[in-house]
Amino acid sequence: MSTRWYPIYQRGNPQLRVFLPNFWMKLVRPHEKQLPNVVHFQCSMEMTKFDVKNYLEKIYNVPVVDVRTKIALGKFRKDVGRGYVVKDDDIKYAYVVLPKTMKFEFPDIFEKKKGDLDDDMKSLDEAKKSFKTYLRRNKDRSDVPSWFSI
Repeated sequence: MSTRWYPIYQRGNPQLRVFLPNFWMKLVRPHEKQLPNVVHFQCSMEMTKFDVKNYLEKIYNVPVVDVRTKIALGKFRKDVGRGYVVKDDDIKYAYVVLPKTMKFEFPDIFEKKKGDLDDDMKSLDEAKKSFKTYLRRNKDRSDVPSWFSI
């Protein structure tokens, strides 16, 4: 069901209307180890199991065997500046089971190469050396601010 307003019906063709759902789904990397055919989504609170299944099958043509949903309550915390209690928003999770033949692997977007790791270690060592020389130069100047050095 949608809460958006669409143009009213007019006689003749084409009817220039597009019906879009108010639903959204976000792919989430699971914290715990799961089966290879289970996919973890964060979705809008209004979605039911049937909405999730239809959303994936009709829009993305993904065959769905089963859907399980869970509502995670938001955390209660004390506001730092004001001191009153604030509650984070609740989150609805959907665990979608694909057929046994399908396997889903979460994409590794930021893949590290071996050469990149070596470069990172070299730059880290250089930064450590420069910081040690800075400390050695200014050990007798404790009353001067750190930004006031050569």
